[in-house]
Amino acid sequence: MKILQLCKKFPYPLKDGESIAVTYLSKALHELGCEMTLLCMNTTKHYTDVNTLPVDFNHYKEIHVSNLDNSIKPIAAFKNLFSKDSYHISRFVSQDFKRKLIKLLTENTFDIIQLETLYLAPYVETIRKHSDALITMRAHNVEHEIWERIKNNTRLLPKKWYISYLTKKLKRFEIERLNDYDYLIAVTDKDLKKFKNLGYKNGAIASPIGIDIAQYKGVKVKQNSISMCFIGSLDWMPNLEGVNWFLQNVWEEAKSRNEGIELHIAGRNTPNSIRNLKDNSLKIHGEVPSAINFIQSHPIMLVPLFSGSGMRVKILEGLALGRIVITTSLGLEGIDAKHQQEVLIADTPQEFLECIAFCQQYPTKVREISERAMTFVKKYYNNHTNAHDLKSLYSDLLNKYKHPVTSNK
Repeated sequence: MKILQLCKKFPYPLKDGESIAVTYLSKALHELGCEMTLLCMNTTKHYTDVNTLPVDFNHYKEIHVSNLDNSIKPIAAFKNLFSKDSYHISRFVSQDFKRKLIKLLTENTFDIIQLETLYLAPYVETIRKHSDALITMRAHNVEHEIWERIKNNTRLLPKKWYISYLTKKLKRFEIERLNDYDYLIAVTDKDLKKFKNLGYKNGAIASPIGIDIAQYKGVKVKQNSISMCFIGSLDWMPNLEGVNWFLQNVWEEAKSRNEGIELHIAGRNTPNSIRNLKDNSLKIHGEVPSAINFIQSHPIMLVPLFSGSGMRVKILEGLALGRIVITTSLGLEGIDAKHQQEVLIADTPQEFLECIAFCQQYPTKVREISERAMTFVKKYYNNHTNAHDLKSLYSDLLNKYKHPVTSNK
């Protein structure tokens, strides 16, 4: 089975949820015998030097990249105010990417063309013109839902109005394109239900994001340690929103109640507003070489999210490493873990403080949560299991549509 995977950014290094979701699935499909080809944008925001990839990043038969300046430009953003186009989407429309896509499609025959996120939807028409492959959309989240939640959490009225305006155009685009795909792969049951309520009518499945369990070695939680961490790209608004909320509403009280407490914050593009904070108990790391090593170094992992959609891969990583994850109800969406069973859930400042106190007062329960967390991820979020199910689905679809599977030889 030959699969062409289209991505809006290069899926390496594995420091964010999207890169992890793309890489672990494609690697597992390769190990199951699929021939994987990658065409992706290499953006200014998440640029990767493809000449420095590690030797074990070898699951693609071919890798093709298209450099793209997707930075937000004030003049272009202003002009977009008078356009029907979604500015979220238009920044990923590239003639160079389109030319490389056409070249790939005319020189090769693929069985499946898998779009990773809504941002590849503008290229469906091009694919239809040059290929008979089945087009699947792997929706990592409901894109406009993220921005609706950000809008609802925004207090400054001019900013709220602007985000609302952009969100309406993004939502219209997402709904208009819903039935352009042959098959939809949502990452949660909740997202799948949402897409159907919005009008999606073709075939669909909920297939959770999985991680490569072999990469995650749980380290025993340090008892009575109050070293907490947050890791996530801080140029992604929901992450920055959550960190700022925690610092403004929880952190000072947490310090006053817990002598020796430390909070370690890591993430790409950490803004100066956080880097310049003067606080001996607050450690700002910026972008770290290894997310796994960073998470392992701290017994408590914070994920204070109030916006977003889909699944939070960082939570899966924390659970797989046996960390005590404290997150919000929204942060846990799509992950069927339970409060005080595999995770701790907090939605208010007081609840976050109570969860931190719980970690200090009940070491035996904390150890049990850690052990259940690792077992939980191994059982339900193994990328090889998910890839096997997806490959079987693809085989059934190809047979249904009388599409012969292309030989990998």
